[in-house]
Amino acid sequence: MRRVNLATIGLVLGAVYTLAPTLWIVVAATKSPAELFSTSTYLPSFNGGLVTNIRDLTAYQDGIFWRWMLNSFLYALIGGVVASLVSAAAGYALAKYEFFGRKVIFNTILAGVLLPQIVLAIPQYLLLSKVGMTDTFIGVLLPQLFNPYGIYLCRIYAAASVPESMLEAGRLDGAGEFRLFTSIGLRLMAPGLVTVFLLQFIVIWNNFLLPFVMLTSDSQFPVTVGLYSLLRHGAAEASLYSLVITGTLLSVLPVIALFLALQRYWRIDLVSGSVKQ
Repeated sequence: MRRVNLATIGLVLGAVYTLAPTLWIVVAATKSPAELFSTSTYLPSFNGGLVTNIRDLTAYQDGIFWRWMLNSFLYALIGGVVASLVSAAAGYALAKYEFFGRKVIFNTILAGVLLPQIVLAIPQYLLLSKVGMTDTFIGVLLPQLFNPYGIYLCRIYAAASVPESMLEAGRLDGAGEFRLFTSIGLRLMAPGLVTVFLLQFIVIWNNFLLPFVMLTSDSQFPVTVGLYSLLRHGAAEASLYSLVITGTLLSVLPVIALFLALQRYWRIDLVSGSVKQ
């Protein structure tokens, strides 16, 4: 009983620690710039501050915030889809084909999972600057198309969900390897690919350092870098703090919507669902 109580207390404390900043963002977004520093921290305002903040944020620099949101959506959507397909192809190949150096390649990918992505930002910038791809959409997108963790998950999922007997039957029927991958492998791996896509979408949406060092044009910024630039301007103009807080709240909504839309495909156990086909 005591262990259960300790576990419950730990879960409650973890929930409070996680939800408190989010609650603060929601409450602070309802306040006007004058109310932000003069009212109780967790006491919301009902004087129309949220509507006013959204209107002012939309009007700021001719609505550049919504351009930042669109940029983030394009970075995350295109990067998530392409990275998922790359991960699926690489994971499928590592799981289903015997070739020289397979274990070395897989171990290298595992090392990439353990390597913090923050240490790669500067080398990636230097490499892409050599070919003139800095301050471009491709310059931000290209480094995020290879996801070691996604390849690792797809390798495990392909090994568990794609039967060798089905592939052999397809080969006997004359199907090529590419057709086997697209018609059998991808279909059986679909539940796992949803998980990979969702994780990659969130990683790219929240990415800050890579676009921060890669981009100089405001029009190319994702919402994370855009809000940071707005926050720096807020150091000299306190009224912009309310816009930053409101923008932060709005930037969370697409991720929540995507998670709710895809949660029925979510698989904690990567093997579950593989035998439904």
